Amino acid sequence: MESTTTIEITDNAFLRQYECTKDGQFAKIEYSQQERKIFLTKFILPESLEDDKDFQNEFLRAVFIDIRDVKEIKVVPTHPKIAGFVRKNRNEFKEMLPVGISI
Repeated sequence: MESTTTIEITDNAFLRQYECTKDGQFAKIEYSQQERKIFLTKFILPESLEDDKDFQNEFLRAVFIDIRDVKEIKVVPTHPKIAGFVRKNRNEFKEMLPVGISI
């Protein structure tokens, strides 16, 4: 059975993106922050990580936990992969969606 690893993410506020590196490959999630909401607009992966669903899920989970525990604001996932992650983890992250947003 595979053990769960904790990946390190960086919130690069200057470039408005969360960043993560795996095996020398750079992945990022771009965002736009307005008032008490953060819009996750792009999920950019190198080709070598496109099929690595475990990495993608770990990266997204780390970003959502950071937003929930550090930023304490609502999330609007506008990228299809990010919306799919919320759909699959609805019980864990649905309270992070703004009122009126359903995924």
